[in-house]
Amino acid sequence: MDKKRMHERGVFGDRPLYRLEDLAELAGVSISTVSRALNNSDLVSERTKSRIRQIAQTHHYSGRLRDKLGPVAPTSRTISAVIPPPQGRDRRISDPFLLDLLGGLADQTIERDCDLLISHVMPSDLDGMLSLLSTGRSDGLIFLGQSTVHDDLNSLADRGVPFVVWGARLPNQKYCTVGSDNFKGGHRATSHLIRLGRRRIAFIGDIEAPELRLRFDGYKQALADADLPFDPALVRSAHFYLESAMESIEALIESGIRFDGVIAASDLIAIGVVRGLLKSGLHVPSDISVVGYDDVRMAAYASPTLTTISQDVDKAGRLLISKLLRLLDGQAVRSEQLPTELIVRESCGA
Repeated sequence: MDKKRMHERGVFGDRPLYRLEDLAELAGVSISTVSRALNNSDLVSERTKSRIRQIAQTHHYSGRLRDKLGPVAPTSRTISAVIPPPQGRDRRISDPFLLDLLGGLADQTIERDCDLLISHVMPSDLDGMLSLLSTGRSDGLIFLGQSTVHDDLNSLADRGVPFVVWGARLPNQKYCTVGSDNFKGGHRATSHLIRLGRRRIAFIGDIEAPELRLRFDGYKQALADADLPFDPALVRSAHFYLESAMESIEALIESGIRFDGVIAASDLIAIGVVRGLLKSGLHVPSDISVVGYDDVRMAAYASPTLTTISQDVDKAGRLLISKLLRLLDGQAVRSEQLPTELIVRESCGA
């Protein structure tokens, strides 16, 4: 290990801090093999386990070694849920969809005799992601979103890091994702408003995010299918909190551009849009129809109740956990796309 890399990795006292990737390099194996060896997996030979443990002890590896903790049930594993910051900005853990998704994961880890950690580290690059496993606290990772780190996730996959992602299918993807059909969801929401007679439909959301971009593409395709023109002036950015959505819709109203419907990229954005419309003296749905996305629990209790696109977070949690555990057991997994459903309530008018 060269001195430059040891300096970049950091030191504890006068000793360099070794990470899983360093042990893997020294042992000439993948990161996942090191993780399995330190967790006494039956998928690794006793000879390889002994060699990796010796390397870990020789280099004072600071992570979790099972033999330090005593006997552990072979089915017991620890999984970290990681939330990358969307497009360089903070995403609040209190976001209702994230809470629903974390709830789905938690239910599944209980059933599978696993622990679930919610990482407070918000990695935005490859080194930050690798550090999540370097302490040995986790056996595998679940990323709740791709943000702008798609290329880094591909690099993690090349290194054999065990992880799966809640997110969209992207070009040249090397890792496993579970996500809903965002294109079809955006198309379905927009087509519903068109059937209700809405012709000037705005889209509110951050289309730099991969999943939201697909919802936006579905929105544009629905307009094209109905021979309605796409107007870029009706597209406004908004982040995942109420104040941002209110600012975006109020700016659209103040611009004087006519519109009679809104597709919001999430339910939280939709609720902010409704509040901004009401604040401006407009009524929902008689003046403006609004459709959200996610079907979070509060959507059915908003005023008016929110028409939305439902994502099955319980099934998502089940698939994310099962696919990660299969990866940890050395099995191949494939990406999976879940269907969406239009939930019609008061905010669209029918």
